[in-house]
Amino acid sequence: MRAFLGHGEFGDRSYYEYQTVVDNVSLLTPEVLSAVGRLVAESGHAVARKKPGAPLRGRCDSFVVETDVHYPTDVSLLWDAMRCMLRETGRAAGKHGVTGWRQWRYQSKSVRRLFNQVRGTRRAKRFPSRVKAYVARCEMLVARSAETVEALRCAGHEASCESIAGFIAHARRQMDQVERRLLLGETIPHQEKVLSVFEPHTRWVSKGKAGTPVELGVPVAVIEDQHQFILHHEVLWKGEDVHVALPLVRAAQERFPDLRACSFDRGFHSPENRARLDQLLDLAVLPKKGYLSVADRKRETEEAFAAARRKHPAVESAINALEHRGLDRVRSRGADGFERTVALSVLAANLHRLGRMLRAREKKRRRRRPAA
Repeated sequence: MRAFLGHGEFGDRSYYEYQTVVDNVSLLTPEVLSAVGRLVAESGHAVARKKPGAPLRGRCDSFVVETDVHYPTDVSLLWDAMRCMLRETGRAAGKHGVTGWRQWRYQSKSVRRLFNQVRGTRRAKRFPSRVKAYVARCEMLVARSAETVEALRCAGHEASCESIAGFIAHARRQMDQVERRLLLGETIPHQEKVLSVFEPHTRWVSKGKAGTPVELGVPVAVIEDQHQFILHHEVLWKGEDVHVALPLVRAAQERFPDLRACSFDRGFHSPENRARLDQLLDLAVLPKKGYLSVADRKRETEEAFAAARRKHPAVESAINALEHRGLDRVRSRGADGFERTVALSVLAANLHRLGRMLRAREKKRRRRRPAA
């Protein structure tokens, strides 16, 4: 790695500031990282002495990668939008000489006090007057901030208005939802909700796991081969497991044409997926949901199918390795940062696997060397 960066031996005193590392890593795109990961996997197959044309057997599963967000409620998301809006507006007004925002810090504290009075759902429902006071103060400040944005735009400071306008839009949406839920008693449809002001790509995922009823993040699907290298991954911005089974296998086969078998969980099953995967693969281990007919039972009790099902849980080891390499909780900002972190973690896991194979081969060679 030091030679790759142009440094000498370990006596070289060169060092980097943390922000320098962040800025340069941010230049890497997921496409570049995936291309490097493909080379690493091919090198690993060579170390594993995979013969050219020998079939690869994959295991596919998905897991939720958490984003760096707090538990979302409409009143807390409104506070997030308000504090950021007040901060950005106050700083922009001070920078460009717009009056009226000298006490923006005090205004932020006043909104925080009102938020603390309604942050609990039970407390908010018992004291609707507090909710009205909270929303009224927010409406007044949002209107003032919108006027300031117009003044900044008229003065030619368009760059300073973009982030403020975004927080104003978030605040208006959350004020509407607070009024509808807490004052009018409505149930907000899930498709109207935003789970984070800062990471709007966050999804509400409930997989029915014991002790984890809800996960806040984005699902990621991976395919691992029998040599424990991750062949392909996909970030599920939308849709469920059943929607990505075919695209995952097609993308993996484009990179590794020797992929001829793959096992899945029941969450990936649908009649269409089963028919299409049987055309793409020599062995598609896709268990059926629900009741099994005689033909389905016969198919799932075949020796090859059952053997692949027994080996399928090993994919959890790959998921655990990814979680230990940055995917337990992604702290990078934005959808681009999330996708880049996922690609970096997959590359790191493949590099770690390759290093372990090389070290094991070296230890085996040393054991065979005759003693002097």
